[in-house]
Amino acid sequence: MKIHLLDGIVILVYLLIVSSIGFIMRERAKRNKDEYMLGGNKLPWWMLGISNASGMFDISGTLWMVSIMFIYGVKSIWLPWLWPVFNQVFMFAYLSIWLRRSNASTGAEWMLTRFGTGPDAMRSHKIIVAFALLSCLGFMAYGFIGLGKFIEIFIPIEAVQSYLPFTVPASFTAHFYGIIFTLFAVLYSIMGGMSSIVWADVVQYSLMALGSISIAIIAMTELGGQSLPVPNGWFDLSFGWNLGIDWSNIIPEVNAKIKEDKFDPFGVFFSLMTAKGILASLAGPAPNYDMQKILSTKSPREAAMMNMFVNIVLLPTRYLMIIGFTVLGLLYYKDLNIQTATGVDFERILPAAILKFAPAGLMGLFLVELMAAFMGTFAGTLNAAQAYIVNDIYLKSIKPKASNKEISQMNYISGVIMVAISIVLGIFAKDVNTILQWIVGALYGGYIAANVLKWHWWRFNGNGFFWGMFAGIASAMVLPTIFSATLPLYYFPIILLLSVIGCVSGSLMTPSTDISVLKSFYKNVRPWGFWQPILDEVKKEDPSFERNKDFGKDMFNVVIGTIAQTAITALPVFMVLLKPQQSIVSAVVLLMCILILRKTWYQKLPND
Repeated sequence: MKIHLLDGIVILVYLLIVSSIGFIMRERAKRNKDEYMLGGNKLPWWMLGISNASGMFDISGTLWMVSIMFIYGVKSIWLPWLWPVFNQVFMFAYLSIWLRRSNASTGAEWMLTRFGTGPDAMRSHKIIVAFALLSCLGFMAYGFIGLGKFIEIFIPIEAVQSYLPFTVPASFTAHFYGIIFTLFAVLYSIMGGMSSIVWADVVQYSLMALGSISIAIIAMTELGGQSLPVPNGWFDLSFGWNLGIDWSNIIPEVNAKIKEDKFDPFGVFFSLMTAKGILASLAGPAPNYDMQKILSTKSPREAAMMNMFVNIVLLPTRYLMIIGFTVLGLLYYKDLNIQTATGVDFERILPAAILKFAPAGLMGLFLVELMAAFMGTFAGTLNAAQAYIVNDIYLKSIKPKASNKEISQMNYISGVIMVAISIVLGIFAKDVNTILQWIVGALYGGYIAANVLKWHWWRFNGNGFFWGMFAGIASAMVLPTIFSATLPLYYFPIILLLSVIGCVSGSLMTPSTDISVLKSFYKNVRPWGFWQPILDEVKKEDPSFERNKDFGKDMFNVVIGTIAQTAITALPVFMVLLKPQQSIVSAVVLLMCILILRKTWYQKLPND
């Protein structure tokens, strides 16, 4: 089945709606830089939460999550801890409150509130700007080409070639579609800024939710009266030292994929994944669209509410879609064409299932859902990149006294330049794939240690941040060549150790941050950790000041929040699988966690 006229109409209406939002929000975005970058800090927390969830609902991640659900079953719910998915729990429990108290416009500007404006602070500022721009470019480039490859499955170039004034070579079909749909995302994101992105994301999320519910209903209808052809242990959320899943007598090719993934022994893998995830979560959000949404909230309280809401709107919706396509893939595996020249590609299950099962109109909805996932991620990432260029390069180093008109023009120019570079990288993706994956992986490998210490250790300074990031990034770029046959997770402890050495030695071998900067940061953000010398100084000026004693409460809420997050993920999975007992258990666990968090988290949120 290929795309029908009705599907084309659905797609066209969607594109017209999101494009018009950019024109509607254009004048508001031109008022000043805060309106453009942060929506003037006037957007409701629930809208920012939906927008953030929409940005996380990306195509590549969804394709991967359908494939791992197919292969590993319910146990695959744990694998997104690699990102880690539970960082949103740390964010709503306390970190988004700390971050929003800074009143910064970007993550790089936040560095100046922590380290001041001296030479060492500027080094930390520059390296985080470089980190942000490189990671944004990487995500935009691969989002662009990934969308193009997805769309060409449904709209062969032959179907539109006669309407074009030029010929599109078959090898560039994906790039052509990538450019077309990227331009729509660019239109509303560049013209309307953060407000436009958030409103478009609300529309896009509504479509995603509708599509997810539709495919879940189709899957449950098809599953009724049938049993899934899966091995023992596939339905179990629990696991042992090893995965214990054997596909030999069902789909032997799956065993080869499990071996290739190198997730066994799963006990060791899970332990390392959890440890790394906790450290990455303690570090706070990376400087991308997630951080920009937090900084766009009205207050620290609403920042926490926004991050909490992300879990509620993202996980059930996304997993309804994931398990829906997984069930259809398992039931009709032999009818799906997921064979490629290099073997079976399990990431083709989702588009293959759409081709087979979606009727006219509904196919258009599914395509819109996944296009919306791309455009939400792309637009949010682009907005974050623009914020760093305008706020942290143009206004700080080139023209500090720029007028609102000049700032608006620079927003447009920087957006166009970033998009152009990402498209070029996408076009040459086959040539730069290894390099970009290397750089992005290295950046995130070297990010953790420095960004944990910045919150919790008073003696950590800008030099320590710079050298910690540098040591982590450099080691993460070298170690893959030494351990070429090993998952990065297994040599992550080495990267972490070298980064910690860079952080500590860089800090202790240079003077501490100016005491007035440290006192201002500590009084304003109020973190817990190793801040006793600064607390003593603050109390000399304000004897009534009390240190943050919420470490125990915050960690308790993190644990309960992570259990709740796992339950809200498992519930839609078990419902679609028609497992009433497991569904009830998941619902009861979720309800208990909600009641606990209402008392230990919600009722204790700050009113500022």
